[in-house]
Amino acid sequence: MAEVIKVENLVKKYKEIVALEHLTLSVNEGEIFGLLGPNGSGKSTAINCILSLLKYDKGDIKVFGKKMEPKSYDLKRLIGVVPQEVAVYEDLTVQENVDFFCGLYIKDKETRKKYVDEAIKFVELDDFRKFKPKKLSGGLKRRLNIACGIAHKPKLIFFDEPTVAVDPQSRNKILDNIEELQRMGCTIVYTSHYMEEVERLATRLAIIDKGQVIASGTVDELKKMIKKNELITIEVPGVAEEVIEKIEAMKNIFSVDYKESTLKVEAGEGKHNVVDIINLLQDNGYKMQKIFSVQPTLNDVFLELTGKELRDE
Repeated sequence: MAEVIKVENLVKKYKEIVALEHLTLSVNEGEIFGLLGPNGSGKSTAINCILSLLKYDKGDIKVFGKKMEPKSYDLKRLIGVVPQEVAVYEDLTVQENVDFFCGLYIKDKETRKKYVDEAIKFVELDDFRKFKPKKLSGGLKRRLNIACGIAHKPKLIFFDEPTVAVDPQSRNKILDNIEELQRMGCTIVYTSHYMEEVERLATRLAIIDKGQVIASGTVDELKKMIKKNELITIEVPGVAEEVIEKIEAMKNIFSVDYKESTLKVEAGEGKHNVVDIINLLQDNGYKMQKIFSVQPTLNDVFLELTGKELRDE
């Protein structure tokens, strides 16, 4: 696949603070690339450098195979940005807002009218064309934000937390829109603190911390990087301490917790973890009531790799 974005050894400093320390990553054509990291990890700085909105100290950035610079207008025409904060004009209607942002790139009036109509229909805002933003719900404003960012038909789109503070129906519609844009041939860079969204969308992803990529790959590849592979929960009353110790001594077992007749076991990769524990309990005369086995989530991966301490902006 062709590389749409290629970042090599990117360094960005704010006086004594190193925001990006030899950051290297690539985004391939046609993929949804998840960019994750705790607050202050360098995500926003990296994106602003890629978009040539920030000067950086060292490194190389290429977009569509060309060096990205502040005056690279030919490249910027191919890029759309949907920011975290809703960035529209309150005194313009939905139609006027989309037309304005599309007009920054598309000067031909007939082409622009066609693109604006298609963008409004794409996010299903046809019935709200004459509404001003103050009359729109939070979810509708988010969809307007998307229409403004994609109306000029960019090939590369950055989505920064596009579902913050919206209802479940609006969130699902936005995620559907992003998947449809990928099917239409767009390359997408997606940042979010909602791990389930990234797990649903991302073809590939990178986790950034302290200005560096600490892990990258597909969701399944990242899940294999952490110790915990399976969380087994069994409701079983009266388990003796010596039986708990036997479970702890089993292969692939990392931790065992037993409280209020509920046994919770964190296990590593293994085909028979649940069966082995069930057999041990049955051999010791215990009757089980409920049994659950849950595979690790992207959230588990994120917390194990970046830590569980709170981060400030």
